[in-house]
Amino acid sequence: MNKLNLALVFFIWLNIGFLQAQSETDSVDRFSYGYGVLLGKSMKSQGIDAKDLKLEDMIKALKAVLNNEPILMSPQEAQNEYQNKITNLQNIKSEAALNLEKAFFAENGKKPGVIETPTGIQYQIIKTGQGAKPLADSKVTTHYHGTLLDGTIFDSSVDRGEPISFALGGVIKGWQEVLQLMPVGSKWKVFIPSKLGYGSRPSGRIPANSTLVFEIELISIDN
Repeated sequence: MNKLNLALVFFIWLNIGFLQAQSETDSVDRFSYGYGVLLGKSMKSQGIDAKDLKLEDMIKALKAVLNNEPILMSPQEAQNEYQNKITNLQNIKSEAALNLEKAFFAENGKKPGVIETPTGIQYQIIKTGQGAKPLADSKVTTHYHGTLLDGTIFDSSVDRGEPISFALGGVIKGWQEVLQLMPVGSKWKVFIPSKLGYGSRPSGRIPANSTLVFEIELISIDN
């Protein structure tokens, strides 16, 4: 089969898939389906998967409420059940994240050139500067690139093309500790355990209990 025929087959295959999806969409009530999408997305964001639910019981409850029929538990009981389940799912997720973090630091610490501080921060020196080291009350200017363990970028002054200045006392504990060890002009790759980052609190693109990986360049001490 020549390249032209292959391209034609691929084009037809793509359009058949699109038409099938369009046909399925046309066969449902768009408001009802759309509301289901939004509800499902909201539940997924809370860590709820299909395996956590008996969908037939959920639909039974929805029908009862929407049709003003008797319900099998009070709204307060429903709220309690919901909160208990969410808390349990969060605890499971938190424990898994902390176990992953523990395993990562155990292996990462064995790599050549990795140094570990007493608090558990690990770092590799990319470049050693010759300047002074900041103090706890210093204001500094840095360039940095921050990722999660899976490589997801959550913040980067490097990508924005602009260094950032800040008071050392206003950043996470891991940064406070590391920057006081770095001479001006240094560039380090730093691995910060979640307890010295954002802990169990999610922050923007950073999920709860996340290990933070930074490349930090200390450009200057500004006071």
